[in-house]
Amino acid sequence: MMRAFALDNGRLLERDLEAQNAATTLRSVSWIDLQEPNAEERWLVESLYPESLPDADEVEEIESSARYFIEGQDIHVHSLFLYQSEGRHRTATVAFTLKPDRLLSIRDVDIADFRLMRLRARRGWIEARSPLQILTSLFDQKVDNLADQLEDLHSDLEEVSSLVLETRMSGELETALDRLARLEDSNGKIRLCLMDTQRSISFLLRHIRQYEVEQESCREVLRDLDTLMSHATFMFEKINFLMDAAQGFINIRQNQIIKTFSIAAVVFLPPTLVASIYGMNFTHMPELQWMLGYPWALGLMVASGIAPYLYFKQKGWL
Repeated sequence: MMRAFALDNGRLLERDLEAQNAATTLRSVSWIDLQEPNAEERWLVESLYPESLPDADEVEEIESSARYFIEGQDIHVHSLFLYQSEGRHRTATVAFTLKPDRLLSIRDVDIADFRLMRLRARRGWIEARSPLQILTSLFDQKVDNLADQLEDLHSDLEEVSSLVLETRMSGELETALDRLARLEDSNGKIRLCLMDTQRSISFLLRHIRQYEVEQESCREVLRDLDTLMSHATFMFEKINFLMDAAQGFINIRQNQIIKTFSIAAVVFLPPTLVASIYGMNFTHMPELQWMLGYPWALGLMVASGIAPYLYFKQKGWL
């Protein structure tokens, strides 16, 4: 899928791409966004702007030299964006190519930040006068979305925190551990996007020194990123604390169960010994013909069971 956006009187507006006039439209727009482009769409863009679109394997490279580089007058930035799939947070790399008069982006998945940019562009809410300002607006939108995601995670974490610290049911604690694992995974991906965005903005700042307005916008984004990184680190530490607490409570509960079984085994051991002695089938046993032998054996078993119980109670082990 291919979308095109043009700048009109300082506003970003979406343009319709008709099949017969697509090439003409693409020459006049300021931003071309490719989402899972087919072979025809990719060929059309590459025919107009040769060597502007990276290959799929190049997009996923993790080295800085492969993610941020200059090629002629083009600035290439490959940045991680957050999206949701099957109820879980995931990350996808978006490859940007910033030309002097045009911005190109290519990605493999639908990303909420781009949907929101498209919606705002349709309503004329995005102010921009150059492709560089479009890119900085995208990063600003990305940071705002990451902040919202962190706020949602914090609300979920507060709920799980109450569950962990106020309940002692093993089943609920295991559910809390599962939720904490998901929160930790989401927080890790958000933190990764924040770090990657810091690197992207820092790279841009080194190569747009002649654009003071855009530089100030990038610095504001960096200040927001510093704050969000601190918050993500706090979330990471709290999640780890709650996971340790939940595991500790589960271990305490299991230890209490094992303790109960151990005490029960010790309490029933003396009566079992008495019953075993009087259950032996020897011919000569003093109590065998005794009329009170049966009540005596029962009483001895009860007394031998009560004695350890009272001893444990006095020691405070029960």
